[in-house]
Amino acid sequence: MRYLRFDRVSNEVILLARILLVVLFVLFGWTKLTDFSGTVGYMASEGLPVPTLAAAVVVIMEFFVGLAIGLGFCTRPLALLLALYTLGTALIGHHYWTMEGAERMANMINFYKNLSIIGGLLLLCVTGPGRYSIDRR
Repeated sequence: MRYLRFDRVSNEVILLARILLVVLFVLFGWTKLTDFSGTVGYMASEGLPVPTLAAAVVVIMEFFVGLAIGLGFCTRPLALLLALYTLGTALIGHHYWTMEGAERMANMINFYKNLSIIGGLLLLCVTGPGRYSIDRR
């Protein structure tokens, strides 16, 4: 049986995977950055202490760290940092085990999506950014 060989295109696949992995963070981080006062208000409504600081951390992690990973800058440590952040957001923002009905199901889906994203980020820590990255220059 012949197997598809990815070794010839692995750097291109890693680039595509890296971009797809962070597109969610960059898009929603940009939204939070451009409506920073709304982000602060949301953090306050969620009961987070020091909502302005929490909003700043969220914007930095989602937009700036996401963008850096997409470009392949400090990829391994930032992917690990973003994985830990994503775990925190899963536990703080998607605690489905305390919910009922449709809210429980929606948050369960988002919780497990976060776990899947963490898996991709950890894999990126192991594989590295590939040839098409700032790290490789």
